[in-house]
Amino acid sequence: MSGGTGSGVGAVAPAKINLALRVGARRDDGFHPLNTLFHAVDLLERVTVRPSAGPADAVEVRGRDARAVPLDRSNLVLRAAELLRDRAARREFSPVEFLIDKAIPVAGGLAGGSADGAAALVALNELWGLGLSRERLIALAGELGSDVPFALHGGTAVGHGRGELLSPVAAGGTLHWVLLTDPRGVSTPEAFQMFDELRAGAGPASPPPIPGELLDAVRSGDPWAVGAGLVNDLEPAVFAFRPELEELVARARLAGACGAVVSGSGPTVACLAPDSAAADVLADELRSVHTAGDVLRASGPAAGAAGA
Repeated sequence: MSGGTGSGVGAVAPAKINLALRVGARRDDGFHPLNTLFHAVDLLERVTVRPSAGPADAVEVRGRDARAVPLDRSNLVLRAAELLRDRAARREFSPVEFLIDKAIPVAGGLAGGSADGAAALVALNELWGLGLSRERLIALAGELGSDVPFALHGGTAVGHGRGELLSPVAAGGTLHWVLLTDPRGVSTPEAFQMFDELRAGAGPASPPPIPGELLDAVRSGDPWAVGAGLVNDLEPAVFAFRPELEELVARARLAGACGAVVSGSGPTVACLAPDSAAADVLADELRSVHTAGDVLRASGPAAGAAGA
């Protein structure tokens, strides 16, 4: 960060995995109603914000996939600043600089951009002395994007609507993950378009519920039961134009994973291991067959966005 003045305020926010993603028919507003089971993992984005000497808000990005991160208004950190200025209209806030340290793959189905937006809300709330409660920040986060509220919430939670309406789920233990990334991101709109084409108007208007067996498994902390219950209604659509991801899911299960699933619209494949030691072994084995991207370790549930 160059040209700034004053000290910076930092915050971190976690990646998410969709343990379940149930999708209903496309609505008139273009969105698909969802029932999803979010699970935060300790792959963390860090956002630092400080006053800027420049004429406008600015963004600098470093770390994983830094060059793929937009620096214009499509970046949620800039929209977070606009949103908070709008909600505190009686106060004047000078331009700020954001430094984003990326750890979550871009366009990977892990909500890295949403994590940036959540961390920006936390950091700006502190920098500007707004004193907004966590509940208020989560409500505002829904205006930035469907996954931003969960990045603030963290833990494990059922998401309804577009995913922004959250109901917490008490997790009974730590789950250990091996994440298979792919630099060739999957477009979320394209995944949903393919979903619609495959359904061809068939299927329920409302999304199916989260399986009760999966919720019970999460509460008990049994990784084998969680693995058996992983479900993503978008997988057939994603596999239609990325068949190699279907092969990765199968390979992970053969290598000893309790279960494997594409997270969100992909392309990241989340592989659940029985425990931490088994996850290390699984990661080593999958590195020998997964050469298109990285093999990362993570565990959850992780806490939501917080100052750092």
